[in-house]
Amino acid sequence: MTAPSDQSSPVDHRYDAALADRIEEKWQRRWEEEKTFSAPNPVGDLARTATSDGAVEAGRADRDHVYLMDMFPYPSGRGLHVGHPLGYLATDVYARYHRMRGHNVMHALGYDAFGLPAEQFAVQTGQHPRVTTEENIRNMRRQLSRLGLGHDVDRTFATTDPDFVRWTQWIFLQIFNSWYDPEAADGAGAARPIEALIGQFETGRATGRDRGWSELTAAEREDVLQEHRLAYISDSPVNWCPGLGTVLANEEVTPEGRSERGNFPVFTRRLRQWNMRITAYADRLADDLDLVDWPDAVKQMQRNWIGRSTGALLRYQAGSSVIEVYTTRADTLFGTTYLVLSPEHPLVDVLTRDAWDAEVPDSWRGDAATPPEAVAAYRRTAAAKTSVERQEDRTKTGVFTGTYVENPATGARLPVFVADYVLMNYGTGAVMGVPGEDARDWDFAKAFGLPYIRTVQPPADHDEDTVFTGDGAKINSANDEIDLNGTTIGEAKDRTLAWLEGKGLAEASTQYRLRDWLFSRQRYWGEPFPIVYDEDGAPHAIPDELLPVDLPEVPDFSPRTFAADDVDSDPEAPLSRNRDWVEVTLDLGDGPRTYRRDTNTMPNWAGSSWYQFRYADPHNAEAFAAPENESYWLGPTSEKPAGGADLYVGGVEHAVLHLLYSRFWHKVLFDLGHSSSFEPFHRLINQGYIQAHAFTDARGTYVPAEEVEEKVGDDGTSTWWFAGEQVSREYGKMGKSLKNVVTPDEMYEQYGADTFRVYEMSMGPLEVSRAWETRAVVGAHRFLQRVWRLVVDEESGALRVTDDPADAETLRVLHQTIAGVRDDFENFRNNTAVSKLIVLTNHLTKAASAPCEAVEPLTLMLAPLAPHLAEEIWELLGHEETLTYADFPQADPAHLVAETVTAVVQVKGKVRARLEVAPDIGADDLERLALEAPGAVRALNGAGVRKVIVKAPKLVNIVPDA
Repeated sequence: MTAPSDQSSPVDHRYDAALADRIEEKWQRRWEEEKTFSAPNPVGDLARTATSDGAVEAGRADRDHVYLMDMFPYPSGRGLHVGHPLGYLATDVYARYHRMRGHNVMHALGYDAFGLPAEQFAVQTGQHPRVTTEENIRNMRRQLSRLGLGHDVDRTFATTDPDFVRWTQWIFLQIFNSWYDPEAADGAGAARPIEALIGQFETGRATGRDRGWSELTAAEREDVLQEHRLAYISDSPVNWCPGLGTVLANEEVTPEGRSERGNFPVFTRRLRQWNMRITAYADRLADDLDLVDWPDAVKQMQRNWIGRSTGALLRYQAGSSVIEVYTTRADTLFGTTYLVLSPEHPLVDVLTRDAWDAEVPDSWRGDAATPPEAVAAYRRTAAAKTSVERQEDRTKTGVFTGTYVENPATGARLPVFVADYVLMNYGTGAVMGVPGEDARDWDFAKAFGLPYIRTVQPPADHDEDTVFTGDGAKINSANDEIDLNGTTIGEAKDRTLAWLEGKGLAEASTQYRLRDWLFSRQRYWGEPFPIVYDEDGAPHAIPDELLPVDLPEVPDFSPRTFAADDVDSDPEAPLSRNRDWVEVTLDLGDGPRTYRRDTNTMPNWAGSSWYQFRYADPHNAEAFAAPENESYWLGPTSEKPAGGADLYVGGVEHAVLHLLYSRFWHKVLFDLGHSSSFEPFHRLINQGYIQAHAFTDARGTYVPAEEVEEKVGDDGTSTWWFAGEQVSREYGKMGKSLKNVVTPDEMYEQYGADTFRVYEMSMGPLEVSRAWETRAVVGAHRFLQRVWRLVVDEESGALRVTDDPADAETLRVLHQTIAGVRDDFENFRNNTAVSKLIVLTNHLTKAASAPCEAVEPLTLMLAPLAPHLAEEIWELLGHEETLTYADFPQADPAHLVAETVTAVVQVKGKVRARLEVAPDIGADDLERLALEAPGAVRALNGAGVRKVIVKAPKLVNIVPDA
């Protein structure tokens, strides 16, 4: 072993930021040149494997494999701060550890590059969003590469890449050309090609029209298919955000009824938009959560969003129309005194009478002369409110439609109102008003002078003038055919439903909170729809050979936006401004014809709904992933019965949106035979966040955090000072506006990437948020300096490692460390792994000994955390090949048992002696040694021993005679 030959002065031999920089850039270049982290595929251009010396050998992919994924990053122009890489570093440690375990590890990172930020920047500057996006990707890739992340560079892509867009559009067309057959898969339900449904219509299946399939026009047939397609166009209530100029999915609207982006108010409008029939998969999306290894909290969030409930679908006859009401409390039928429709309900116009009856109270009419005028005015007012405002406002409003229906239980006439506290997005958009058992119904009944009838007996001390929503015996619930009085609510539900079913007025029903996914956006920077429309407005798929449909050039990238409260505004998408692109001549089988393109774009969720497949086969031009590669990386196994990537790491903020959408797309592709797996991600870990302190002066203005000085008073309390003035401290997120951002670039310059990696991994458990403390980073740097000094003499550069055998104590500490670190890496306890490596390093430093048989295992264990330094030491120890595929150390059980343990000897409950004894010492021998211990003898002072309590090997309690 010789000294490093390229170091010539003392400063060159000290592990500081400059040396760390040289080491890190050296190894990053080598990793890139040798494609060290390339993982083999079974087939295709990535059918290769990395051998133990880092070279690439073709045709072999026979190792056990591990597929790791980080949640798709968005390439922001602001670059990374130190909180962003936390999850990436944790998965990199896990990946490096498993490569050393002999696994074929696929760990790649792409970029979710469509979306609003790049478009907004383009609107402000006039620069095309593709230019901005690609610049941001280059900067982010530089920052991540400088961290030493071991990503497979051959598998990276951006969702904006034309070949990725092609397959996103292709998958959309598979969904468009599919329907959900509830009888498929032995009655479990599955997606099937739309041609199968057309075949059923051709052989006599009812079309839902007054004519058979052969008698319908092409446009009428497409209208029928739109009622079944998994991707369909509908004129339905949507979340319209005038301030953004676009519609939003339910999940993009905050609980306060505002847009997630921009915080603009969101209103309900009826617009013609693309939807995904995700509700067809509601049961499978809920049930299959049992098959994945996700945090319980995330599973519950998904179940709550799906919102599956069982109840009854009641039918009220209103002339020739039927009002369907879903309720989980059929037992309250006797207490129903009115019905309410959402302002967006399609039957509102049908049920609104032309004139008021004389007996209609003025309070039911509003200020209008006729019901149509009253309803129209009320609808305009309701549209100006957010969903939250409509639900939370205790002042209930509404108008009467002029129509009555009959309560089948009591025979009473029930007035039908329109009221905004009922939302079309929940249930059927119609509710039966039961004021006695529902607080909102109670408030509405009071406002309109409607009667209330209690059907559950309140406690004796209940205020008669308030609603009662608790449990109790049924009352006021009997007629000539059914008597529910005295029964429990549960029994009454069952009996009421059975009675109504017998009369043909209801049926058992399962309903969901989940609504179909609104898939249109009036944006520029997104995937164009591969759809054109004929003169009848019917949609047609673009042929596969014409994919991808590229974004056209437009004079203005922004959708037309409106005043935040302009409810009557209509969307105007940027793509509509390029008329040469919108109008296109195609031959779709019946000769050249002029069609109109769709001018909306897909939401930014589209690409992230399927990218787990593309990592497995990123360059395939014939399929989004070859079946052999998909099944190899994502296929089901005994450990993951639903298949999917082995591990997925990212923020809990995506627990509903992204995860639900990607699960839906994955299941459709499974049903259609394009995937062997039906869940995208088997194991999920949500990392915590790195937060930071921020400081404000007396004016409330943020001051630079790095310039704030802490002063500790005589009483131990701290105050913070900036420019001679005391400032206030707060704790939360990092942000430029808070002047508390710390970037990875700053850490590289001060300490090197390995120090940054070790510090972030040592801060605490991955799932827990933690505070960034720049001053604490030096502790990680000193640890790595101690490791370096074990190997290299800082004065001469000479190698300090010897071939001398390690002593017994060193071997004990070493193998205990190996056992602990292996378990920590396996279970993402990187913080405790760092602690154990520090203990081993301190032991070797204190012993002033660097035996090779201890330093080499230390280097290998350090490699996942500080890979550059570990590679350099590995090379200094005489190894020519990278340690990326070196075997991770195994603990020798012979060294895991401590040679001695400390036994405490107590006399009359006080410690009088400590003995170093063998771990397997017997009780009799330990008792003898304790009684002979000088401290115990002195404490007894000649007294006899009444009892000795022995808990070998650690405790002896001697009880003397009184």
